[in-house]
Amino acid sequence: MLIATLTYPKSHFYPISCGFPFTNRCYEVFNKPRKFCYTCLDDYLLTYFKEFPMPIRIPDALPATSVLQQENVFVMTETRALNQDIRPQKIIILNLMPKKIETETQIMRLLSNSSLQVDIELLRVDNRTSKNTPSKHLNSFYRNFDQIKGHNYDGLIITGAPLGLVAFEDVTYWPEVDEIIQWSRTHVTSTLFLCWAAQAGLKSLYGLPKQTRTQKLSGVYQQTVNPGHDALTRGFDDQFLAPQSRTADFPVDYITKNTDLIILAQSDASGAYLMTSEDRRQVYVTGHPEYSAATLADEYHRDHAAGLNPMLPINYFPNDDASAMPKASWRSHGYLFFSNWLNYCVYQATPYDLKNMEPTLD
Repeated sequence: MLIATLTYPKSHFYPISCGFPFTNRCYEVFNKPRKFCYTCLDDYLLTYFKEFPMPIRIPDALPATSVLQQENVFVMTETRALNQDIRPQKIIILNLMPKKIETETQIMRLLSNSSLQVDIELLRVDNRTSKNTPSKHLNSFYRNFDQIKGHNYDGLIITGAPLGLVAFEDVTYWPEVDEIIQWSRTHVTSTLFLCWAAQAGLKSLYGLPKQTRTQKLSGVYQQTVNPGHDALTRGFDDQFLAPQSRTADFPVDYITKNTDLIILAQSDASGAYLMTSEDRRQVYVTGHPEYSAATLADEYHRDHAAGLNPMLPINYFPNDDASAMPKASWRSHGYLFFSNWLNYCVYQATPYDLKNMEPTLD
């Protein structure tokens, strides 16, 4: 087992008293009570952690391990990591994408760029054979819901799925997905829904029927951050780019009228992009900030080869030349968003003892 992590100088951490309310978050760092307020503790952590991303705890044999090592993500043995007086954030990923290895690597890459140690588990809805992922991989690294439903987690990520034109009642595994979403309300501090999963979350939690576009949305679209100072968009530019690949529709007026969600970023062309419940327990992203530079190209060429006559992705190929190598223009936003979600929606809200699932943003 390898994980990305760091060793920090414990001798530099001392109890202080500055007049702010004490926090038990220091217990998570030192494994013993210390008098740090949130502000001062964050200052200390940022001072020593910002130069050394901490990150993800994944099995040695997982394909993502070698990929991330090649990208200079620092890894170390699990034994060494366990000697650190810190509780990893437990994140479980329900991977519904066909190319699971590609998707899990993309998500883990973004999760790795954080000052938090993250313990990742992979989840599947059932044991059916996959056309795009070897059974050996699934049996080695993925767990079934029955194996984990008695546990609590700091975070859950539900990926997209190529089911934009399929009615929920026709999705073979919809009952399982619905059960997991309902389960997350009492067993997970914060759930992140990506693309198709965002629509699934609206169906499961709000009873909203599927909204479908007449033409598939594909490309890189400019999003505008709505006024306010929400933690999820902290550090975002006023406008940023994000990949979209969906037939699902998320009209701003429809979301506002039928839910109590807060829309944090949107686009005239693509609708609502980033939404959250008031308590940040459910976060919805209608695009794919996790996509690699070539993912939209791979999808386009796949559909073209299948005779589907896809439209060229918007604002993506250089000079709209499908033979040219595209460049990622959304990477920094993707890293920042996942970092904000981990910090403000998960770490700052989750209980130290996951047996007591009473997350709070106070």
